[in-house]
Amino acid sequence: MRTIQHWIDGAETRGDSTRVAAVFDPATGEQQAEVLLAEQADVDRVVAAAAAAFEDWSQSSLSRRTGILFAFREILHRRKDEVAAAITDEHGKVLSDAAGEVQRGLEVVEFACGIPQLLKGEYSDQVSTGVDSYSFRQPLGVVAGITPFNFPAMVPMWMFPVAIACGNTFVLKPSERDPSAAVLLAEMWAEAGLPPGVFNVLHGDKVAVDGLLDHPDVAAVSFVGSTPIAQYVHERGTRSGKRVQALGGAKNHAIVLPDADLEFAADHLAAAAYGSAGERCMAISATIAVGSVGDELIDVLDRRSRAVRVGPGREPGSDMGPIVTQASRDRIVSLITSGEESGAKVVVDGRDLVVPGHENGFFVGPTLVDQVSPEMEVYREEVFGPVLSVLRAGTVDEAIDLINANPYGNGTAIFTSHGGAARKFARGVEVGMIGINVPVPVPMAYHSFGGWKNSLFGEHHVHGPDGVRFYTRAKVVTQRWPELERDASFDMPTAR
Repeated sequence: MRTIQHWIDGAETRGDSTRVAAVFDPATGEQQAEVLLAEQADVDRVVAAAAAAFEDWSQSSLSRRTGILFAFREILHRRKDEVAAAITDEHGKVLSDAAGEVQRGLEVVEFACGIPQLLKGEYSDQVSTGVDSYSFRQPLGVVAGITPFNFPAMVPMWMFPVAIACGNTFVLKPSERDPSAAVLLAEMWAEAGLPPGVFNVLHGDKVAVDGLLDHPDVAAVSFVGSTPIAQYVHERGTRSGKRVQALGGAKNHAIVLPDADLEFAADHLAAAAYGSAGERCMAISATIAVGSVGDELIDVLDRRSRAVRVGPGREPGSDMGPIVTQASRDRIVSLITSGEESGAKVVVDGRDLVVPGHENGFFVGPTLVDQVSPEMEVYREEVFGPVLSVLRAGTVDEAIDLINANPYGNGTAIFTSHGGAARKFARGVEVGMIGINVPVPVPMAYHSFGGWKNSLFGEHHVHGPDGVRFYTRAKVVTQRWPELERDASFDMPTAR
């Protein structure tokens, strides 16, 4: 059985780990590897290595940092298919989706390659007679990233390229469900010439998470995951005096107006709901049909949902792969059943899907549920699976009120050909990321990613300008240089 090890101070190591977790192939249901789970001694070791590396790395020139970043970018670009295959084997998403994940991560690396421009300070001449003032930003120290299973390459790359470019050292605690991509990224950093200890990978469970949150030498923590854990990470980390950004769960809505192109909308809604088996924090899981469009929209979505091809992620022609674990599959099935028992209509049912030759795989087929109401559990919970719920609203205002009543505020979208309605929607919804005829409005790397309400705990969003601000702190210097006498004097100094 292959054992996936930590990466500490530039090399793979077992450390002091005595526990392991199983890593499965979701398409077959079979265990394919085991991953080490860190003990507190491993936390102490990795933080000590990162702290020691910070002394030199934080003082390194911008030219040196960008040179290594550019080298890392080229290596990752060359080996991106290898990373995508590792993601597919452990997460289950189809290869094309995994490759897209790596590409989006690469875009943040490319953004971080411009760090000299991003770290430029400001200068004010003659703020007072003979006095100048200037500001600049400095790295924090050792920073940690705690990342989820659904994007084992992209979400870490939302964090560590910017953190490292700014002069910090980084400890990545990836999901134990699909840990191999993190180790591959560590190998690439080493090949790019990054000094040992600047980037580290610590596998683990709650022991590792709590160890990083409590460690006095960890200056900041970035987290992406469920809302209850995000809130826990934020509270525990800030209580320890750390800077914390914690991105939580989502219930992303898309509203469809009667003037929308329904074929276009249905195509994109199906992709947004069922892509990556719905295991995305930006997946559309609730559609609100406005006015008279409901029945016609259901008919088109019915056809689109049934056309999705489900199979192993490595199998050509698969549009959607399996769920990451059996437990996650069972939870999704139970939420569909609860909706049906509460009066919703299951139009397309993926609960009993069996993929020939992969009968033990963790599959749930695309599921379309109509006549859903806000009090139903299938609506209230973040399903995190290939389930699209359809609700009805009489007007745009009713749809906006429904979205704003939801405790989450990550992403939302509107499908319409009416500019006024789109503008009203964009200004009225209490959500951080909005798409207009774009169902998954993930910002590009040079903007920042983050939601509102229970989808974000902390002041800063991820990557982009907010990422630079999160991983640095500002200094302002006010200086005066008194003029010196041109000629030396041998006379007794006086007060004149």
